Amino acid sequence: MSQRSPLDPRRPRVYLAGPDVFFRNSEAIFGRLMACCNTLGIEGVPPSDGGISADLRFSDEERAQRIYDGNIRLIREADGVVANLVPFRGHEPDSGTVFEVGYATALGKPVIAYGVAPGTYAERVCAALACDSDASGVIRERVSGVMVEGLGQRLNLMLTRSTRIAESAEAALASLAGVLLRDQRGSA
Repeated sequence: MSQRSPLDPRRPRVYLAGPDVFFRNSEAIFGRLMACCNTLGIEGVPPSDGGISADLRFSDEERAQRIYDGNIRLIREADGVVANLVPFRGHEPDSGTVFEVGYATALGKPVIAYGVAPGTYAERVCAALACDSDASGVIRERVSGVMVEGLGQRLNLMLTRSTRIAESAEAALASLAGVLLRDQRGSA
């Protein structure tokens, strides 16, 4: 288990990954997620701004490094991750969130995702871009000829094989809370 919150050392910590930090209503989003966490007996941990939100004396490079370092630390200290994998600026999830999912997975932390549209990745790509199946059944973008992963997964297989996908943020938090609290009781 990770380092616990000084407020309540028994509560598992959950890093709240996602592009939500970029949204105008990010404070309300994280407020709702953290309230849900409290109800479930876990501590929600939003991404870090590196402690520089109002300090403009840092260069962009310094700010970027501090944000990166802060979020890496928070993921390392968390017991698990809930990740919003909603399409962001295109057909795919936010690349920063995908990195955080991969990092948490590499550390052996459970990750539960939400924000994934129903249907398969291939169905969504082919709805947005003209696609055809070749003679062997491989789906390809018509213009570029690039293969579209057609394995019946809701996202790229590296995400669907490393995470569980819940239908909502609340369902993801409840599922992860169940795992973490069960693990906590088992190790007590």
